[in-house]
Amino acid sequence: MAREASLIIRGGTLVDGTGAAPYEADIAIGDGRILEIGKISARAAEEIDAKGLIVTPGFVDIHTHYDAQATWSSRLLSSSINGVTTALLGNCGVGFAPCRPERRDMLVKLMEGVEDLPEVVLTEGLPWNWESFPEYMDALDARPYDMDVAAMVTHAPLRVHVMGEAAEAHAVATPEQCAEMARLTAEGLAAGALGFSTSRAIAHRTLDGRHIPTLGTPEEELETIARAIRAQGSGWMQVISDFDDPEDEFARLQRIAAASGRPMTFSLLQRESKPGLWRWLLDKVESAHEAGVPMYGQVMGRPVGLMFGFELSQHPFLMRASYQAIAHLPFEQRIAALRDPALRARIIAEPTEDPALKVRLNNWEKIFPLGDPPDYEPPPEKSVAALAAARSMDPAALCYDLMLEQDGRAILNRPILNYADGDLTAIRNMVTHPHTLMGLGDGGAHVGYICDASCMTHMLVHWARDRARGPRLPLEFVVKRISRDNAHALGLKDRGVLAVGKKADINVIDFGRLGLEMPKMHYDLPAGGKRLIQKADGYVATIVAGTPVYREGEATGALPGRLVRGAKAA
Repeated sequence: MAREASLIIRGGTLVDGTGAAPYEADIAIGDGRILEIGKISARAAEEIDAKGLIVTPGFVDIHTHYDAQATWSSRLLSSSINGVTTALLGNCGVGFAPCRPERRDMLVKLMEGVEDLPEVVLTEGLPWNWESFPEYMDALDARPYDMDVAAMVTHAPLRVHVMGEAAEAHAVATPEQCAEMARLTAEGLAAGALGFSTSRAIAHRTLDGRHIPTLGTPEEELETIARAIRAQGSGWMQVISDFDDPEDEFARLQRIAAASGRPMTFSLLQRESKPGLWRWLLDKVESAHEAGVPMYGQVMGRPVGLMFGFELSQHPFLMRASYQAIAHLPFEQRIAALRDPALRARIIAEPTEDPALKVRLNNWEKIFPLGDPPDYEPPPEKSVAALAAARSMDPAALCYDLMLEQDGRAILNRPILNYADGDLTAIRNMVTHPHTLMGLGDGGAHVGYICDASCMTHMLVHWARDRARGPRLPLEFVVKRISRDNAHALGLKDRGVLAVGKKADINVIDFGRLGLEMPKMHYDLPAGGKRLIQKADGYVATIVAGTPVYREGEATGALPGRLVRGAKAA
């Protein structure tokens, strides 16, 4: 070993990210890199006894929304306390750069509506010490983090920056405006962005109902941007689409991907309304690869679940008039009011008028107590409907009572995507497909009713150890999917595996003890804003660039994470 080690991890079982079988070895680390793997006789100032523990690469999260949080906080929770050591910002076409001062309010309102980040939190928290995208990158670069962060150029701010109010009106961009968006995209990639993202989803809108400016963007505009990405020779394209006209939309995206000459990833989820569409899309992905166009479905290892509770932003009685009459009360006062039998009876008796909201909020067959530890593959007999039938109760009444447990902080789970079949068979098929990537955790977004940034831990606990309702997945396969595969997809070949010369981003895990805690509400965002945080037990150490940032879930105080600019060679 030519250089002196600053840290040695001894006797761990290495699950190295390549997919190879686990093996026992020591790891010596120095200058932020792995110096040696094997039986190491040398000593280091700091050592970790990993006997009986597994040692993995740090996990790479390719789908987060820490675009705002990363400008005011150095800790990116819940991702960093769930083994993530690299996170990609700027997904789904929403972000905050480029942005002229007069357009800040629009982008704040858009992020509020699309990603459930309250306007007051963003208004109070964002420093706005940038206007261009390179200046935004500089702002990120100036702050230390508990993990590495990378960013993408986002289409909505780009469009608003170039087109002004015409973008909000979904006007067709002129050739000159398309060329300017392409130029700014290339400028962002040159500044170190790892790609470009856009949204074509009708659900992405401000709270007052205005659709995201990128909805219905003509193919010509996206192809112009794609050609700029090709000329730059780096980055990928990330897309979210409804695929309401699947044949037409997929063909359009394939042409755009081909124009870019770069990989494209799109959100691949099982919808309740179209439960078989995911399989059709994967067939089309296979055809695209055969045609030489690298397209990848981005998938989630568990259902995308809405968390319901009286402390949370959503629950089954949210829009009922009698509940709305007390919704403004502070939490403790609101819970006291909800325990009144007369008010309880009124709220339960009132209908949810909006049909779409009724499906979302009052489908008792698809609402489950989350449980402790959380159960993300609950059987039908654990639904609120089934539990109520067993107790000869009205399911609405039982749901109400369940949410009043734990001093009014109990949480129910409504799997809204990836659970149309009532189990995870579809997800297993997605996860094991060669042309998919693990993502969609949405860390930093939907902070009042979704808490999926813990999905990396769930992959290990559920799929590699605990699943009882179907076959599990090999531990080495799961680790490869959430480390090496994601890192290499981003062009970050300097991480994601345990090998000499690689960046020393590492997790030391007590696999037998590993488990997720219940999500809990914290009021620590700017202006006292609330967010769900989900901790995990069993991470003995999480190491970034050779420095432990968390030990047994507690911060060490070290912040070695930095902005990643551009692809990294092996």
